[in-house]
Amino acid sequence: MMPGQIVRKTITKETHDSHPNHELELKNYRKPYRCDGCLEHGYGPRYRCDLCDFDLHEECMFTTHTTSHEFFKGSTFKFFNRPPGRCCECNRDDDKRYCDACGQAINGFVYHCEEKGWDLHPCCRHLKDKIDIDGVEFRLCNKVSQKCLWCKKRKLPNCVKGIPGWSYLAKSDNCHFHVYCVTEMVLESWKNGPKDSNCLALENLKLELPLQANLFRRRGRGSKYLRMVKFLGTILAILLGDPTITLACLFVELVSK
Repeated sequence: MMPGQIVRKTITKETHDSHPNHELELKNYRKPYRCDGCLEHGYGPRYRCDLCDFDLHEECMFTTHTTSHEFFKGSTFKFFNRPPGRCCECNRDDDKRYCDACGQAINGFVYHCEEKGWDLHPCCRHLKDKIDIDGVEFRLCNKVSQKCLWCKKRKLPNCVKGIPGWSYLAKSDNCHFHVYCVTEMVLESWKNGPKDSNCLALENLKLELPLQANLFRRRGRGSKYLRMVKFLGTILAILLGDPTITLACLFVELVSK
């Protein structure tokens, strides 16, 4: 277990400091929502108050006062309900704060290092350091030398100054994805989905641009493509607050038809 890692709880009902008047109950609706803690997207399981239409990711429901991360050795991150003010150590051009993992803006709950000005979304804090898919290891990295298969760039698209962003890299498959780009895939799937549907339209992710053509062309290894979609499903599950691998299974069903 990594230092500062939070052990997942099995509590089904509990109040939260951000919503003290009613208990939040663990629900498992298979539709998108916006977390009222970090103000980021979520899908599937959430802690919810139906009376107030209030939802929290599990990672936002069960936070810890302080935590750490191996990419920031010797640094302590404190939990804040809202982004703190600009830090003098930050080398950024505006007053906004940005997650040092995915590069997205911090709008709500955050783990913040007061000494260095680093920030992490609660869900990004819980990204796994490595994921094994069919014997191939995808390792979380904060520095990479090859291009992302989605955006075709080494650095984050429209990256904020001083934030290189994290990536998952599988050296044996020559595969690299920015965490930021995986979240962009989610937004694209919602945008391309039916307007009258609340379902996460994974079939609209258009994985063939550029994944499918690239991965099948190289030595005809269809199994490599399936590893990619399993991997993407796993990361989506973490970023959206779904601790199951339901999304990964759905990915495989879609591409196997």
